[in-house]
Amino acid sequence: MTQCIALLRGINVGRAKRVAMADLRSLIEGLGFLDVHTLLNSGNVVFQAARPSPTKVASAIEAAIQGRFGFSVPVVVLTARDLHTVVAENPLAQASDDPSKVLVAFVAKGAVLGKAKPLLEEAWAPEALAIGSKAAYLWCARGIIDSNLIKAFSRVTADAATTRNWRTVLKLQAATRVGQDATWQKHHVCGGPSDRNGE
Repeated sequence: MTQCIALLRGINVGRAKRVAMADLRSLIEGLGFLDVHTLLNSGNVVFQAARPSPTKVASAIEAAIQGRFGFSVPVVVLTARDLHTVVAENPLAQASDDPSKVLVAFVAKGAVLGKAKPLLEEAWAPEALAIGSKAAYLWCARGIIDSNLIKAFSRVTADAATTRNWRTVLKLQAATRVGQDATWQKHHVCGGPSDRNGE
């Protein structure tokens, strides 16, 4: 079995696309995945899958959400190993003492990162952009709402990327580590307030 993470884009923001985490866990379990846990309220799911194809798993989750809730939600799926790579490659982790201003943009296909590479040639100071092998990293020095970098990045990636702030990414990494331990208690990662800045 391989531990995987599914990241849903744009749920539970305002009144649109509301999905209860209990319902989301039930949906993922209904697809045959095991040891399903959710983190926060913004659509982060940790689960076990047998020989997973991230693209196929993401498509299955998207179809199940459409069928059950009646709306479309883009989903990015990656393995725990890939998540650890994303964390290790972040060159902006120490850029700010406020992890809510450091975003990680996850993509389903590497070609999406290629679309963002021209942005590296532009001047964004005091903001910053870096692109790794599996994700992009954005430092939003003035905050997310006023970030010109995020606006530019969103234009070139459209719905093909979903972001999480650095605090949430580290929580996900911690969840995958302890998820292998039989003593892990579900309430340590389920529920609780969401890090809404960058989901």
